[in-house]
Amino acid sequence: LWIMDASINISMEPFRAFVGDNLPSEQRTTGFAMQSFFIGTGAVVASILPWLLTNQFGVSNEAPEGVIPDSVRLSFYLGAAVFFVAVLWTVIRSREYSPEEMASFEENQEREEFAKAERTLEEYAANGSRQMKLGWVLLVVGGLFSVWLATAELYQVMILSAGMAFVGILLVLSGLMQKGGRYDNGFVTIMNDFQDMPHTMKQLAWVQFFSWFALFAMWIYTTAAVTSYIYGTTDTTSALYNEGANWVGVSFAAYNGVAALVAFAIPVLAKKTSRKIAHAICLVCGAAGLLSVFIISDPRLLLASMVGVGIAWASILSMPYAILTGSLPPSKMGYYMGVFNFFIVIPQIVAAAILGFFVGRFFGGEAIYALLIGGASLVLAAALTLRVEDRDDVAAAVSG
Repeated sequence: LWIMDASINISMEPFRAFVGDNLPSEQRTTGFAMQSFFIGTGAVVASILPWLLTNQFGVSNEAPEGVIPDSVRLSFYLGAAVFFVAVLWTVIRSREYSPEEMASFEENQEREEFAKAERTLEEYAANGSRQMKLGWVLLVVGGLFSVWLATAELYQVMILSAGMAFVGILLVLSGLMQKGGRYDNGFVTIMNDFQDMPHTMKQLAWVQFFSWFALFAMWIYTTAAVTSYIYGTTDTTSALYNEGANWVGVSFAAYNGVAALVAFAIPVLAKKTSRKIAHAICLVCGAAGLLSVFIISDPRLLLASMVGVGIAWASILSMPYAILTGSLPPSKMGYYMGVFNFFIVIPQIVAAAILGFFVGRFFGGEAIYALLIGGASLVLAAALTLRVEDRDDVAAAVSG
């Protein structure tokens, strides 16, 4: 599954850069909103596909222990075929501007000049020294923290300290190469580009971190939270538990359906306010959805909670990318879009590493509190969104 997930991410991420490359700034919000629509629609279809194959086409959903049912297997085959055809169609049929054409567009020239600014030999050496100092700090702190966690037998959290130490090693290597005059290579370029991320991207990174942290909290803990808190059971073999788990599946399909519908309204809201205000509003809706689960006793009301989550989901899939593309130089659009994906992966790692620890240590293992943490995380993401500098909005205000 992890190979499949990585492959899908790698093949799909260029399409976000593709939207940024091919659409002018005033159309990007709508362009990314359309992606939200199709992602939501696809998720709904995928959610109901096993049921549809069983109930409408007679495909068996039963199998011996340890064997995947035919309905699930066929769903994966159909998904793979649709995915392959969709990607192939886009690659073959879509026109792409050349780097020279992209750089010639007036709105891109300022950003491209920033990207092409070259350091002198002395500046590379000084930058290498800074990276080495930071790298050694991260390496030592990460190493010591790992030793302490191992002593305390908190092995699950060690992935964070190990990651810190690994980043430290990369910075030390990059610094050594720059100080030695070996800066004209892909590794140093990648490290320096990461260091020199546009200001808007750095601001959005924090928004993305807390947004996706909340989403991973929801995806990991909703089933456990709903079955224990609303259905009152933790017995995974009981009929009541499976009823609750199935209803969570229905609720997840519902928020994807809401996202598909709301995608068309987000550009309208952004036009009436601004993109960052629209995104903040959507994130607050998502926070309300997650927090409201705490006061629900009737499972059917989960669908109301999922309306808020669906609104946030639609915006998370579109608005940060619409804001980001306005700050990126065309020649590095693909690279920075890939780097932006780090701020989806990193919160996933952090959530997997610390949520279980926090819920077990401070909340008695009650999964419902993971959803409350997720709701608080979305509120923080909304507040951080209001601090983001949206270059296209600023440009529109000036020209207006």
